[in-house]
Amino acid sequence: MAGGIGSRFWPMSTPECPKQFLDITGTGRTMIQQTFDRFDGLVDISRVWVVTAQKYAAIVARQLEGINPQHILLEPCMRNTAPCNAYAAWKIQAEDPEAVIFVAASDHLVTDPAEFRHVVARGFDFVRPGNRILTLGMRPTHPETGYGYIEQGEAVGDGIFRLASFREKPNLATAQQYLATGHYTWNSGMFLWTVGTIVSEIRQYAPEIAAQMDCIAPSFFTSAEPEALAEYFPQCPKISIDYAVMEKTRIASVLPAEFGWSDLGTWGSLRALSSRDADGNAVIGDGVKVIDSKGLMVRMPQGKQVVIQGLEDCIVAEHNGTLLICKLSDEQRIKEWHD
Repeated sequence: MAGGIGSRFWPMSTPECPKQFLDITGTGRTMIQQTFDRFDGLVDISRVWVVTAQKYAAIVARQLEGINPQHILLEPCMRNTAPCNAYAAWKIQAEDPEAVIFVAASDHLVTDPAEFRHVVARGFDFVRPGNRILTLGMRPTHPETGYGYIEQGEAVGDGIFRLASFREKPNLATAQQYLATGHYTWNSGMFLWTVGTIVSEIRQYAPEIAAQMDCIAPSFFTSAEPEALAEYFPQCPKISIDYAVMEKTRIASVLPAEFGWSDLGTWGSLRALSSRDADGNAVIGDGVKVIDSKGLMVRMPQGKQVVIQGLEDCIVAEHNGTLLICKLSDEQRIKEWHD
């Protein structure tokens, strides 16, 4: 899934080139490239599908060299993750009715890709018989209030549990209670299912979306597909796959896992996952000098010479000549400031 605009990572992330197509972490690989890399040995490039906005088609093709152009699915408008997953499922089913699918966001971070591959391989084995949905729950390392949570039910085998309930982002006291029980994981938004299973569940729980997909399907892999998409896709309700299916289905399970995951939604989350100096400053960029400052998240282009003195708990980020300096505590407001 690569259609978001990553507004909280401005000024690096912009509607013209959002977060998933940027090297946010300074590794030399963009977020979508890192997402693809971690499936090495599990999924060949010929089996990779990307759902994105029409204006990002060329970027996806350029950054994922070798991807089948017919596997780049172009949404004519943003309708959240349920229509996104439905479009991918209906079209994958037309090509391979036996497909087993892993759904991943293109802009999340995983710091232990070997463990990730091990967990995903277990997940594939679990869902392959069909009539099963599996989500990966991240074992919480602290009482995070920025993530939704998943409550585990009884064990169903091999460290996998029935999915008892989803919980919205909690306050701190509630998050602490979740951790104390040991029965809650963070909701990662990663799913595994067979194509037949998810199509069936969408038909049952989101029939209005299924109806639009059925109207588009006759045009798949033809020159008429963009026109059909433009007519029917916008008629889908704007709803997440969590609300449309996951909170209603009776066949969902959760696999608790730990492989250094973050949704990398904010500058603060990048700081938390970056190496920091003795004063808690995280710096990405080879020309940055920090003096008498604490708790900073600094992201500068390579070669950019910058001296920062006397700041505390701030974000300092520059991209293409646009500079952001703000308090980390105000980072949720960033998307308001550049609209």
